[in-house]
Amino acid sequence: MKPGTKNFALVGAAGYIAPRHMKAIKETGNSLVAALDPMDSVGIIDSFFPNADFFIEPERFDRHLDKLRRAGKTNKVDYVSICSPNYLHDAHIRMALRNGASAICEKPLVLNPWNLDGLLEIEKETGNKIYNILQLRLHKSIIDLKRKIENLPSDKIHDIDLTYITSRGSWYHYSWKGDISKSGGVVTNIGIHFFDMLGWIFGGLQSNSLHLLSSDKASGLLQLKNANVRWYLSIDKNDLPLIAVEKSQPTYRSISVDGEEFEFSGGFTDLHTESYRGIIDNNGFGMEDARNSIEIAHLIRNQKITHNPEESHPFLKK
Repeated sequence: MKPGTKNFALVGAAGYIAPRHMKAIKETGNSLVAALDPMDSVGIIDSFFPNADFFIEPERFDRHLDKLRRAGKTNKVDYVSICSPNYLHDAHIRMALRNGASAICEKPLVLNPWNLDGLLEIEKETGNKIYNILQLRLHKSIIDLKRKIENLPSDKIHDIDLTYITSRGSWYHYSWKGDISKSGGVVTNIGIHFFDMLGWIFGGLQSNSLHLLSSDKASGLLQLKNANVRWYLSIDKNDLPLIAVEKSQPTYRSISVDGEEFEFSGGFTDLHTESYRGIIDNNGFGMEDARNSIEIAHLIRNQKITHNPEESHPFLKK
């Protein structure tokens, strides 16, 4: 191992997002030494780290991390990247810290706000860190928007419409993503990215009105310190507007701020790598950074639906 190279392990190697983590580990000049997934369709590892050890049982993976830790500083795993299903994040973070490693976890860090407090205790006990991938905060257009808002009067309340429709097939409802107890539902699966970004720019949660919540879509009015956000999230292709259908686009994303469309479709290619660079430089996003969006998602999926046509998102009015 080259001097300065960090050893990584990865949980959830067969998942959709795992290749971005492998790429980030590679591009930051570090090494993936072990990976875990109950599914063995992980040939993608060969494109990055063909010599990495691979496990399908978490018990053997845990034992391997412990063995590396006991073998000495140059062998131990420094970071465990976690790309597993949402409901397993808490357990896998704990496994990483118990084995002397810091954790780098995809969103959501946990499903329930109180789980953060337990992880904070383990972080303090072990001295290892827990980082959350909040890559939208590194997007240039979003950084520019934040700076623009910061230069406006601090008491201004902005009006925002958030619309995100990303088509999913019937497989979705049979997977862990379709089980709200495991994923947190569409609000957490596809919404938490935007709730984090909007909270980062417009401040903490004040209140939320829920207008629709089902297995494939949700909508409401989110009130932040400096913004009222009418939001609509859906995985139903029938919700796609005509402009997306005509272009055969399976995804439609729109955010308008005070009536002006905010565009940030591109610029996502290297955000995981930038996230990793920040983490390795002790500059990553920690648990308190993640708290606001976790509280928002938890509130939404546990509140009663109300109906107020004047507050409804335009897509819901249709």
